[in-house]
Amino acid sequence: MSNATILIADDDEDIRLALNLLLSAEGYQIIEAENAKEITIQSSRQKPDLVLLDMNFSRDTTSGQEGLAILEQLQPLNIPVILMTAWGSIDLAVQGLQKGASDFIEKPWNKLKLLTSIKQQLSFSKVKEQNQGYRQLLASEQSKAWICQSPSMQAIESLVAQIAPTDANILILGENGTGKSLLAERIHQLSARNQAPLIAVNMAAIPDNLFESELFGHQKGAFTDAKQNRVGRFQLADQGTLFFDEIGSLPLTLQPKLLRVLETGQYEVLGSSQTQVADARLISATNADLNQLVTEQAFRQDLLYRLNTIVITIPPLRERLEDIEALALSFIDKFTAKYHKPALTISLCAISKLKQHNWPGNIREFSHVIERAVLLTTATEITAQQLLLENTDNSNDAVLLQPLEEAEKQLIEKAMKVTNGQVMEAAKLLDISRNALYRRLEKFAIQHEK
Repeated sequence: MSNATILIADDDEDIRLALNLLLSAEGYQIIEAENAKEITIQSSRQKPDLVLLDMNFSRDTTSGQEGLAILEQLQPLNIPVILMTAWGSIDLAVQGLQKGASDFIEKPWNKLKLLTSIKQQLSFSKVKEQNQGYRQLLASEQSKAWICQSPSMQAIESLVAQIAPTDANILILGENGTGKSLLAERIHQLSARNQAPLIAVNMAAIPDNLFESELFGHQKGAFTDAKQNRVGRFQLADQGTLFFDEIGSLPLTLQPKLLRVLETGQYEVLGSSQTQVADARLISATNADLNQLVTEQAFRQDLLYRLNTIVITIPPLRERLEDIEALALSFIDKFTAKYHKPALTISLCAISKLKQHNWPGNIREFSHVIERAVLLTTATEITAQQLLLENTDNSNDAVLLQPLEEAEKQLIEKAMKVTNGQVMEAAKLLDISRNALYRRLEKFAIQHEK
């Protein structure tokens, strides 16, 4: 039984009575409206949990346009709406779903189908409400974690500001651990869809036989293990953003099923013949070379074209040294709060050591290193020793053979870069005196503060 309130909006008194009897017996609280004015008033005052909306009132009897107009007026209230009409058609259903309706029922209704749809939409509405509160809790933390002081990240931030308000599909590329999911969250936050959910799907974790059920949902009994109705990810992301992580791992045999909904905007829930309309902004991410996969015939080119309207490549951490210090401070704040530790600072030598490390695991590895240092530190400052980074350049054990002077110049330039031009700190890293470093800076005409 349910104590949810349902508004029955229909100009036919017999229809309202029949629905009232049916839904009251299921435990729902019922309010009624017989015209557009009453619907608006009751929806605003009573704030029902769901509206059953007839498509045709006094203006005409068959087109459904009056119902569509009322539907648009209800959208700001964020109430799920199930449309009803005796003149059902796929075209009218698509119009209604495109304007924000949650489902579409033809008269005379099938009792089980109607009750199932109501239950499903109420459940979905509750999930969206819970997600809203969760997103608000995460918003400040996500903003702190988004660091873009390096030129490459500032360029990405500028691009994001341009494209986030649009509905363009975005493909995010980058090595493992570079923060592709964080960028997807950032784009969603800055989009016009930020009040609706961001639903993430790890494409590599979905079994092939459950792909359609995960993405499109299923009805009870659609297949052997379908014990109850399931809401698919496209419906969960309705009016929001759908994030496909590891899209490059999607098997070739399943790609046409995804391509179809991206091309037409339509799909069917497993076990149902009723066409649904997808209204979700798509963001995808991968560390794979999709163009190479297309060449190898492991990824469909037409699907790639649907995904990559805009492509953003996140640079690896080793190429954004200007972000290291800000990232370190951000993670220190996060983990001191998590482990109830007192406020911590980090030494310049520790920052220098972080900048020298190659970071094959990128931001993910960086986070683990800072978390470990926060746990191990007993004083008020994290030192270089507490980072436990013994091998600062593990990308290649081979020594590059080159003229000695050129090697010396490159080493000094790198030391100055990782210390932000701090001559004293650079001298410590190079294990030479400050005066000796000054002489070499002059010799190689390297810019520095006097």
